[in-house]
Amino acid sequence: MTLDPQVQYVLELVEKADLPEFHSLPPAEARALFEATAPKLDIPAEDVFRWEERWIPGPAGDIPIRVYTPRDPAGEALPILVFYHGGGFVIGSLDSYDAICRTLANRTDCIVVSVDYRLAPEHPFPAAVEDAFGAFQWVAANAGELDGDAQRIAVGGDSAGGNLTAVTAIQARDAGGPTPVFQVLVYPATGGAPETASHHAFAEGLLLTRANILWFYAQYIGEGTDPTDPRFAPLLAGDLAGLPPALLIVAGYDPLRDEGIAYAERLRRAGVAVEFSNYEGMVHGFFSLGGAVDKGGQAIEQAAAALRRAFGG
Repeated sequence: MTLDPQVQYVLELVEKADLPEFHSLPPAEARALFEATAPKLDIPAEDVFRWEERWIPGPAGDIPIRVYTPRDPAGEALPILVFYHGGGFVIGSLDSYDAICRTLANRTDCIVVSVDYRLAPEHPFPAAVEDAFGAFQWVAANAGELDGDAQRIAVGGDSAGGNLTAVTAIQARDAGGPTPVFQVLVYPATGGAPETASHHAFAEGLLLTRANILWFYAQYIGEGTDPTDPRFAPLLAGDLAGLPPALLIVAGYDPLRDEGIAYAERLRRAGVAVEFSNYEGMVHGFFSLGGAVDKGGQAIEQAAAALRRAFGG
């Protein structure tokens, strides 16, 4: 396994930029840095038929969402993807994932509801979990208001958003429904304590560093929180049977790789249908690097194709 040449070029650009690591900054400054740099290598933002920002009721106050509609529904109920952005539960926003959500809406021919869940450390665990599940429940109950089909709702996200996707699917099952028809898990954080072989093998120099992971988790779960709680570590959930089919994508040079592989294996052992892809020359975050890394765009296309099949398209 070798690094993809396009990824190597991105890493060289990052090294030349000599930007501070997120863990060296206060959370507000880390967010501002991410918002300033994230769009630079992302795919271009496509036009959609309609997009709007709304506030929906959540468990601890209103949750901001952004709704992308790919075309005039013309009386048709379109399928829906509820999307949770990445960012270690500390950074990331509707804006920094705007281009990805637009592309997923257009390629999948579905409504995308992007969820601006509460961030740590101001709102530590389980605030993000509560917002993620609350937003899914609201969408399921109000799909018609969005021109959507309540029987065809999927969940998806990358990294921390992949974690929230997995946890939402488990909570929906445990609540007795409604449940997603599909889940898209892009290099999800699933394992709790970051101690797998890949966490240590790829600790430095590959965009997501171990120091940043430890900082993100410290902001999110803090002291006194059980790191084996399955709402943080879905890999440690007692039972994964009865969950929706999944697409699970990992990156070969990602600290989170091994826990993603392990989660795919546990899903399969529980009888869940899993489409699994390891993008071997990629690093964490490549899903958001489609403007510079071809395989980032390919992964988005793979996710859209899997969603179309799940939605019956």
